[in-house]
Amino acid sequence: MFEIQGRKIGYDYDPLVIAEIGINHGGSLSVAKEMVDAAARAGVEIVKHQTHIIEDEMSSEARSIKPGNADISIYEIMKSCALTEDEEIEMQRYVNSKGMIFISSPFSRAAVDRLERMKVPAFKIGSGECNNYPLLNHIASLGKPVILSTGMNSIDSIKKAIEIFEKHKVAYSLLHTTNLYPTPNNLVRLGAMTEMADSFRGVPFGLSDHTLTNHACLGAVALGASILERHFTDHKQRIGPDIICSMDEIECRELIEGAKIIKQQRGGNKSPLKEEKVTIDFAFASVCTIAPITKGDIFTKDNIWVKRPGTGAIKAEFYETILGKKAGRDIKNDIQLELSDIS
Repeated sequence: MFEIQGRKIGYDYDPLVIAEIGINHGGSLSVAKEMVDAAARAGVEIVKHQTHIIEDEMSSEARSIKPGNADISIYEIMKSCALTEDEEIEMQRYVNSKGMIFISSPFSRAAVDRLERMKVPAFKIGSGECNNYPLLNHIASLGKPVILSTGMNSIDSIKKAIEIFEKHKVAYSLLHTTNLYPTPNNLVRLGAMTEMADSFRGVPFGLSDHTLTNHACLGAVALGASILERHFTDHKQRIGPDIICSMDEIECRELIEGAKIIKQQRGGNKSPLKEEKVTIDFAFASVCTIAPITKGDIFTKDNIWVKRPGTGAIKAEFYETILGKKAGRDIKNDIQLELSDIS
């Protein structure tokens, strides 16, 4: 069983929608709280943050690396967006005060240690750390549930991460991700998600999505996803590298509702339902006479045919088996045949 602070997560439960505020607050605690308010109004259960302690996370080389969705270095971005420990503790307190669960993605050992001091109930691990096995070992040693994003990784590298979790006996779940911001629809690859799920059977799985709409997440639910994660903002006029692929309050509410609906719609097998009996009775057809028949007459296409409703003793599927047989009694026109009518 995989759960976070009592919230059970898996195929048999409503999909969990994680609202990732991440760095969308731009380093402002007051903006973060406004986003938390919007998430609460949308019905979010878990708010996810990103914990950045820059000096432990990046070397000076990061000052020269620019992400594809930004015109300044990743070092500058994260330094400007990082909350202090006191600010992050206050954000956690505020999330919890709204009845939601606070989790975060640590990007360094110091970030893991901060979150442990904050007593977070679980760790979310970003795709960039999926093959950071030293950091995974440090996280897993704390014994808390883990949600692992797997973008930019293969089945083999994911397997190595899983071996670490299983060595430490921690519960884990897996998210397929494409790390492009935004992600074009043709690069979402829901087939990669199901391939991962097939490779690691019994592990709750889902999608961390960076497209511009809810469609990929809803498609993922239809394919069995139990966890959906999208970046979140209170409104899209905010400035920041992840705002473009963030859902707002309305979209988040629609995703939560839609995921619950599709969860109810998935699964099943191809056979008639007992609830369909009322429709079967009028929609199916039965073998009927289309002309008066005298005892001893041969049943032919000129005197019997198939008509609604399907309440007769001889269903339309058996029509061909009746042709050529003899009538056992006189039968009026427009009468459903009985088995006893056939001699």
